[in-house]
Amino acid sequence: MYKLFFNLVFKRMDPEQAHYLAFRWIRLAARIPVLRTFVAAALAPRHKELRTEAFGLRMHGPFGLAAGFDKNAVAIDGMSMLGFDHIEIGTVTGEAQPGNPKKRLFRLVQDRALINRMGFNNEGSAAVAERLAARKAVFRTTVGVNIGKTKVVAEADAAADYVKSTERLAAHADYLVVNVSSPNTPGLRNLQATESLRPLLTAVREAADRTVTDRRVPLLVKIAPDLADEDVDAVADLAVELGLDGIIATNTTTAREGLGLKSDPALVKETGGLSGAPLKERSLEVLSRLYARVGDSITLVGVGGIETAEDAWQRILAGATLVQGYSAFIYQGPFWGRAIHKGLAARLAASPYATLAEAVGAETRKAVK
Repeated sequence: MYKLFFNLVFKRMDPEQAHYLAFRWIRLAARIPVLRTFVAAALAPRHKELRTEAFGLRMHGPFGLAAGFDKNAVAIDGMSMLGFDHIEIGTVTGEAQPGNPKKRLFRLVQDRALINRMGFNNEGSAAVAERLAARKAVFRTTVGVNIGKTKVVAEADAAADYVKSTERLAAHADYLVVNVSSPNTPGLRNLQATESLRPLLTAVREAADRTVTDRRVPLLVKIAPDLADEDVDAVADLAVELGLDGIIATNTTTAREGLGLKSDPALVKETGGLSGAPLKERSLEVLSRLYARVGDSITLVGVGGIETAEDAWQRILAGATLVQGYSAFIYQGPFWGRAIHKGLAARLAASPYATLAEAVGAETRKAVK
């Protein structure tokens, strides 16, 4: 039914307009008590065997919404209602900004992919912090906050900008993510180099500890799939050295060659980050490499090209404790989360592993022996 609706309605609309329309419907449904209860019962059934613990946080399952969908923390309960076990909001910047000029979001339907050059459009960390502080949760869910650099801030001043957001948002975050891997903010990916990343992460860690004194806010970093293997290793080593709680692998890619893209060449050439099915292979490679490097010393989050329960299961076997999705939600609709959970539960039951935690990294461990 959703595929028919997508082809008849959303496919004919500008992608960004369709996103905001669907977003309004989700938010509206979440405001109506009887409706949200019915929707959650249908779309977010709980599977006890999928209960997950990551960086000290307990979640209903391992499947979450990646950053980029709910930039301003306005639909946390709505997305939880649709079956996401954790919601990562953002990317949020130190100051409000409109993002890049429209048109800036493109569907590659034949490739089940998206290209975006949104440019961190958001209301800024002060407004988002105020909204999170006032939020009265309807559903119990884990909320991650993804922070990035304000576009007009010079690269040399990036740390101070991240610290500003941390000081405002850390108290309201179940975990924090430092995003240095979006291709749509000039100079941002330069911060992935360890000589830049070390002082940045150190400053954010110190700011979080200074701001929130009654608990330790888990800190993660999100990396690009376009890093060379040796740079992936360097980030992994730095994360262990600094005592980070996790790495999210991966963000969108600027690559186009070698991905077997079938869409209109003019569309493929649009600048921005490519997400969705074509990213699947490289994202899995990066995740496996990270787990082979760090083992269970820090938590890994797999994202990029996850469409099915089998995709999610392969990320878990490769080393991911948590998995996230976004692009496939556009193509598969509101029953996607239900299908992922049902499929994961079936795969776990058919596997030799008693728990999901036992399955994490199992295939990578075999490969490196």
